[in-house]
Amino acid sequence: MAETQGALKKTPLFDLHVELGGKMVPFAGYEMPVQYPLGVKKEHLQTREKAGLFDVSHMGQVKLTGANAAAALEKLVPVDIIDLPVGKQRYAMFTNEEGGIMDDLMVTNYGDWIYVVVNAACKEQDVAHMQANLGDDVTLEVLDDRALVAIQGPEAAQAVARLAPEVNEMVFMDSRQMQIDGVDCLVSRSGYTGEDGFEISIPSADAERLCRLFLDQSEIEATGLGARDSLRLESGLCLYGHDIDTTTTPLEGSLIWAISKCRRADGERAGGFPGAEKVLSQITNKDWTRKRVGLLGEGRAPVREGVELFDEADNKIGVVTSGTFGPTVGKPVAMGYVATEFSALETVVYAEVRGKKLPMTVSRMPFIEQRYYRG
Repeated sequence: MAETQGALKKTPLFDLHVELGGKMVPFAGYEMPVQYPLGVKKEHLQTREKAGLFDVSHMGQVKLTGANAAAALEKLVPVDIIDLPVGKQRYAMFTNEEGGIMDDLMVTNYGDWIYVVVNAACKEQDVAHMQANLGDDVTLEVLDDRALVAIQGPEAAQAVARLAPEVNEMVFMDSRQMQIDGVDCLVSRSGYTGEDGFEISIPSADAERLCRLFLDQSEIEATGLGARDSLRLESGLCLYGHDIDTTTTPLEGSLIWAISKCRRADGERAGGFPGAEKVLSQITNKDWTRKRVGLLGEGRAPVREGVELFDEADNKIGVVTSGTFGPTVGKPVAMGYVATEFSALETVVYAEVRGKKLPMTVSRMPFIEQRYYRG
């Protein structure tokens, strides 16, 4: 989400981006590289074929300590945090009293503390939300002295393993504290592209040096936010503030898979999170009226965010929330919301672009085969 108000912040890798020819743009209050001289399409394909390095230091990194940290955090999300195994990461959502999604986040259990990564545009709100609701026996520390980078792609593991052989022991959603070239890092085998790869939290003072080492590996190229967006969209992954927000429930957002069984109506720790009554009612009664779906276009014209969707009779039935041309898929890919009666796979809907109605087919997401490493 771009911002233009106020002074823009810089990540610890800003000087490196400029040196590498990054085109810097405002994003969530930061100056961030949208692309490098390679260009968005080639950076996208580089990540699908080899590996790309992304700076995601604008994200919020938070450390929670205290004997009740997991139980306290669980009260704010419809997800099992109490039984999250040590060394594992899980996707979660903060919900509000209406069941709307305040943010989506990643939660890791590091044994004696909980590590939370939240979206850049929401981090001040999320920190305030946690501080107000976790209780006095939970200590919250914002880790604002750390960078965060993602190394993604089918050759990411072989490249990173030269510097940190321990990553070869990890599978998808594993997280470890480890040293890389003498630097204490937090490493998860996860990402936002649909590919195998890692997200690595690095002390700010060491971030540029380590990233230069990563970029020295022949498989890895610097990759910007433009490719990150097309990669995540091909993989069917939501962008907060666009595909999900406070007006959408997890069910409307097609995120029922993320609601843990133990938090559902028949689970051992049913409900207990903000908006639980509405969310659990929607699961039981299947009474939501719109649904996030994948959309595949024809031709080459991308269908962008905000484009309205219509049925054959020219009735408006929804809106596109993200859209681009998918370099790997070779077609326009999009996601958006349609009235539930139009959400079945293979349903044809029509996107109005510059006065023309372009047919799009409701399609399964992800649009590409996800290649997370599960061992």
